Amino acid sequence: MGKLKSYQEQIQDIVEKGINAAEEQQKKLSAKPFEYAEKLESEVREYSVKTLRDRYNGYSDNLFEQLRSLNSRFGNFAAELVAKLEKEAAEGADAVSEAAEEVSEAAQTAKKSVAAKKPAARKAPARKSTAAAKKTTASA
Repeated sequence: MGKLKSYQEQIQDIVEKGINAAEEQQKKLSAKPFEYAEKLESEVREYSVKTLRDRYNGYSDNLFEQLRSLNSRFGNFAAELVAKLEKEAAEGADAVSEAAEEVSEAAQTAKKSVAAKKPAARKAPARKSTAAAKKTTASA
């Protein structure tokens, strides 16, 4: 029976050690939220609501000012791009206009050349009207 008593005591010691380890871990884990809460509470006490509002407004103003600056930079970039595209479009239109003038001049030259080579048109004999033709056919 001494051995059974020894096993019983060993098992109780193992369980006791497990309970102690679990208790220690549970205390460590449960302490974290309280530590964070205490830290947060002490930091909140350092600032008044007015100070927090001033900081928030300062950060907010800074953010929106940066966004406005970025928008302005994008606007300048877009304006430069549009100006460049308009210039290229105007140059292209000028080139098309010059080509159209050259084609028009070539067409005028060709028209004058054809008109100069064309023989004088002969006048075709007058045809009788269909009513007059029917009368002559009927009387014959």
